[in-house]
Amino acid sequence: MLFSSIPFLYYFLPLVLITYFAAPKKLKNAVLFAYSLVFYAWGEPVYVFLMAVSIVSAWGLALLMEKAKTQKVRKIIMIISVVISFSFLAYFKYADFFISNFNAATGLSIPLLKLALPVGISFYTFQIASYTIDVYRGDTKANRNIVNFGAYVVLFPQLIAGPIVRYVDIAEMLENRTHTLEKTAYGIKRFCLGLGKKVLLANTFGELCSVFRASDEKTVLFYWMYAAAFMLQIYFDFSGYSDMAIGLGRIFGFTFLENFDFPFVSKSITEFWRRWHMSLGSWFRDYVYIPLGGNRVKTPRFLFNIFVVWFLTGFWHGADWQFIVWGLFYGVMLVIEKMWLKKYLDKAPAFLCHIYVLFLSAIGFVIFNSVNMAGAIEDLKGMFGFSGLPLCGTETLYYLKSFALMFVVGSLLATPVIKNLLAKIDSAKTGGKILAVLRPIGFAAILIIVTGYLADGSFNPFFYFRF
Repeated sequence: MLFSSIPFLYYFLPLVLITYFAAPKKLKNAVLFAYSLVFYAWGEPVYVFLMAVSIVSAWGLALLMEKAKTQKVRKIIMIISVVISFSFLAYFKYADFFISNFNAATGLSIPLLKLALPVGISFYTFQIASYTIDVYRGDTKANRNIVNFGAYVVLFPQLIAGPIVRYVDIAEMLENRTHTLEKTAYGIKRFCLGLGKKVLLANTFGELCSVFRASDEKTVLFYWMYAAAFMLQIYFDFSGYSDMAIGLGRIFGFTFLENFDFPFVSKSITEFWRRWHMSLGSWFRDYVYIPLGGNRVKTPRFLFNIFVVWFLTGFWHGADWQFIVWGLFYGVMLVIEKMWLKKYLDKAPAFLCHIYVLFLSAIGFVIFNSVNMAGAIEDLKGMFGFSGLPLCGTETLYYLKSFALMFVVGSLLATPVIKNLLAKIDSAKTGGKILAVLRPIGFAAILIIVTGYLADGSFNPFFYFRF
């Protein structure tokens, strides 16, 4: 079930809200747990059993870990729990990748499993693993209430595509959280904002990407339009989903950490990855990079640590070589910045740094969105004029004119310009009063327009559903 769907907006969510706020405090987590299981089972009921096994095993092993008398036993239990969680991810997400590559290397024809990927498994696996490791480290106590722990794992606002919520960050909220009109109002506004970003912006740029893929009249300029459109599509798609998740979380009394901070205004690739999908970056930093030694090691080991992290980052996103190459591409750029380029970027004019980041981001996301490595190479050749394509053409100019306004609007909204302008207006006495009236009208208008789009059956993919 997508957040940007009529069943969710007008059937599931109202029913959840009515039941949740009618329930006594001690049953609120049970309500969230039950409805989250329904939400998860909506598209693939059979995988609820996989989710149940993941929850019960992690919950029970964490309790055993706390009771263990020696650190060695604790460590063994922790490893068992993490292996169980990641074995499910490996089997469902990566089995066919390994089989196909084994077949290619050996000439054998082992049949592929062709398993459907459980929705959100990449996200909830990381959440379970962080809980287990934090209990082992002593950063948090094991949760003795399986319903509360289950609510944490399967909490529907962030189940499908994050942000990756760590148990330590919401442990207290699971046991004791408050609900206020202020939190609810903020949550509604944040949800509507994310919904608008997803349906009105991401979907529109997604349509241009689909048109490009279907076109028989590709040009160099059309390739770059596609690259820019996909960058904006995935940003508004994913950041919009994060906004919706954060907004829903606030309505239910949870404060989730931010996941995006206007990454396209970055002046370096290092900064870009501090602003993009921040929950994933911090997860790899705290559970992989730092345990490996981080940057407080000799250069060869530092390089090893960086490339391990970025290999895993790419592989986490998808079971295909283009994702691995995409991750290693950014790993290489981060090493180059760290060891040589950063001192020049610090002195360079800001606009040159922005162009540098946008240029490399376009290359990276084109690789990311390719069907396979052969497709990625073909796309990059097209972008740089190595496919014998014309620079421009009639169809390219048509779509450039058709989407010019959307590119301008999308580019502005992908930066803090509008946000800062509204904050300045809000700080003025008269401006604040005007915005206080216009904001609810604006958010209501977004909901009405989005409903119209969805009722009409408009183009409505969700890119991160594949993860």
